[in-house]
Amino acid sequence: MIDIQLLRKDIDNVAVCLATRKFILDVAGFNTLEGERKQIQIRAEELQGKRNALSKQIGMLKGKGEDTTAVMEEVAGIADELKSSATRLEAVQLLLSDFMMQIPNLPHTSTPVGKEEADNVEVRRVGTPRNYDFEVRDHVDIGAPLGLDFDVAVKLTGSRFSVMKGGIARLHRALAQFMLDTHTSDHGYTECYTPYIVNADSLRGTGQLPKFEADLFAVKKGGQEGEGETLYLIPTSEVSLTNIVRDQIIALDALPVKMTAHTPCFRSEAGSYGRDTRGMIRQHQFDKVELVQVVHPDQSFEALEDMVGHAETILQKLGLPYRVVSLCTGDMGFSATKTYDIEVWLPAQKTYREISSLSNCDTFQTRRMQTRFRNAQGKPELPHTLNGSGLAVGRTLVAVLENFQEADGGVAIPEVLWPYMGGLKRLSA
Repeated sequence: MIDIQLLRKDIDNVAVCLATRKFILDVAGFNTLEGERKQIQIRAEELQGKRNALSKQIGMLKGKGEDTTAVMEEVAGIADELKSSATRLEAVQLLLSDFMMQIPNLPHTSTPVGKEEADNVEVRRVGTPRNYDFEVRDHVDIGAPLGLDFDVAVKLTGSRFSVMKGGIARLHRALAQFMLDTHTSDHGYTECYTPYIVNADSLRGTGQLPKFEADLFAVKKGGQEGEGETLYLIPTSEVSLTNIVRDQIIALDALPVKMTAHTPCFRSEAGSYGRDTRGMIRQHQFDKVELVQVVHPDQSFEALEDMVGHAETILQKLGLPYRVVSLCTGDMGFSATKTYDIEVWLPAQKTYREISSLSNCDTFQTRRMQTRFRNAQGKPELPHTLNGSGLAVGRTLVAVLENFQEADGGVAIPEVLWPYMGGLKRLSA
């Protein structure tokens, strides 16, 4: 959530900024609510002042032995009006809070201005795509003889799920373990195990609710249909990891907080069609190793560059070609002020596809979560949060299958994964 003071002081400039994100700020709507809030508070202050004066008058009248009935009736009327004002003020403040919850983060000045994916800015390319002397196949065709099964998943659950068996299941697990080991041993993250189901407060804290409820899988906690608390399957462990510090005041020397977790993620992916519905590129359930940092505001953009480097390390060790892209304002996620995407080369598609998205959210999430730290002066201050994939496990598996495919249908396993595969160096049917 952005600071409401920004709207109170310079709403027109905020509206211009948000327009670059394809978000139209309802300036008139905010001004109406804010005007009513001010009016109620001004009137309440007037009434409180008048009540105080009348209370003194009552004391003076009593001291003189005079009748206080009329004045006391006036005080009672003021009390009734104050109570009514307090009720209305609470309602207006709730409306203002709901209004603020719908507004995306303001883009950082270093974020490229643009409307869509085509306006993103490439930062660098690393690695050279391989040339093949045989017909390249996609991961669906490569994986089928190796234990990747979508038909059984349809029988078990429905479309856009997968079943993995044998060597390919082990390769999927090996990738996740390799990522976790690298981020904990080399990059200083603390490994965490968190719930896969969270409450609404957690999703509000990181920005998925209320705006993106349609993208979530909801479950009922006990009771009959229509009863019980609604809980949600996590769309990413960013939610559970970041909310660990919700409603906390963190000591200055505890910063930065660096956490990682390997979890399944669940997304409805409403409205996603086309080529991404084939195979593992865009599924309702997928695994991801997530990176989260909570940092001092002065260090968040340096931390973002570090996090990008941490995710890149995984691709470099695997020997996968990739590029880094700075997302434009119109293509950036709701909570982010600046985002880098890392895109891995997929030979079958002859293009780079997103495998990690890493964002600085500045105070957008900590303001929602009421997370603070004590600064050098001992005063509570909002830290910045960052999150990103390190990496999406399923998409990394796709990249390994396609980039290391062989003419006979086998797949060479990157050397860095051999210890996780029990020494197995190749997958074959």
